[in-house]
Parts: sequence; structure tokens; C-alpha cells
Amino acid sequence: MPETLPKVAERDESALVAEAKAGSYEAFDALVNRYEQKIYRLGLNITGNAEDAEDVLQEAFLKAFQKLPTFREDSRFYTWLVRIAVNEGLMKLRKRRSDKSVPMDDTVNDEGEVMPREFADWKPNPEQQLTQAELREILQKAIASLPPILRVVFSLRDVEHLSTEETAEALDLTVPAVKARLFRARLRLREELSKVFKKGTPS
Repeated sequence: MPETLPKVAERDESALVAEAKAGSYEAFDALVNRYEQKIYRLGLNITGNAEDAEDVLQEAFLKAFQKLPTFREDSRFYTWLVRIAVNEGLMKLRKRRSDKSVPMDDTVNDEGEVMPREFADWKPNPEQQLTQAELREILQKAIASLPPILRVVFSLRDVEHLSTEETAEALDLTVPAVKARLFRARLRLREELSKVFKKGTPS
């Protein structure tokens, strides 16, 4: 018997992208199914709003489909898709806040900052008597309190588990800049979470 090709959903990313670029709607649909939950979660973490996250999800895949012929396969499709989704999420924030812009760069020279070799785990103490749902809600509120430039980096590195290099590529930043922003995001989150847990601790 001749070997059968793997099912569309089981093919690797590069094969699906090649097929989608050749005009296969089924291959692109497989890419959507593979990454839609991650892109929705990223949109939710950036915007803090389920409706906006749905819009980010739809717009990101629509633009990815439209721009697919221009996608250069020297990087991962997912990293490219993340960049599109981040831009959509930041546009949502700009519209909501009626700001002229939400800059990706801040005034601090990220590359000039001294980075610690290690940073203590920012996660809450497991001894806290909170349910997983309560912890999730607390963390989501803490993430939402971060400035967009820190929130995006934290979401990509610590929620979506992209590497530092992939995060830098997706956001068009240097690796030191990503490390600096991740450090500041973790520090702010730890401060916010400490406040919450102190309130819940009997004196």
C-alpha cells in the first residue's frame, strides 16, 4: 500500500503555510484551528475585554490571510501572526482610550539597564487559600494594570511561552529590551499581587 499523507491538521506548520499560500483554504483553516485559542488569549490579555479579544482574533486571521502571499518563511508563521495580533490589540487600546498613540517604545533606555541574573518567582504563594478561579481573576486584573508596552511582553513570554528571541522578533525589539521590559512587568505584577494577598491575610 502506498503511504498516505498525514491529515491536514497533523501536518507541520511550514507545510500548512506552503499549502495555504498555494491556495488551500483547508490548510489555512488548520492553521486557524491550531492557533486561535492562543491568539484569543493574547488578545484578552492585551485588551482585558472578551469582545475586543474576539475582534483581535478575527482581524488577526483576516489580515494574515490577506497578507499571506507576502509572508517570508524565514520566520515562524505563529511569530508573524502574533505580531499582527499585537498590533490589532494595541489599536483597540488606542481607540478605547482616545489616545493619539500607545507607543511600543518608552523613554527609558532599555539596553542601558542592569539586568539581574535571576529574578524570584512572581507567582503567588501556593499556601494562599484561594481557588484557581480566584487566582486567575486576580492575575488577569494585575496584568490589565500593566502599561501596554509591559503587558504585551509579559503575555508573550510568561503566558504564551514564546522565547525571548521570538518575542523580540514579534515586537521588533532587541533581546535586551525584551528582558528589561519583562523584568519590569514581573516586578510590577509582584507588587500588585503582594498588595492583594496582604489584604487577604489576617493581621
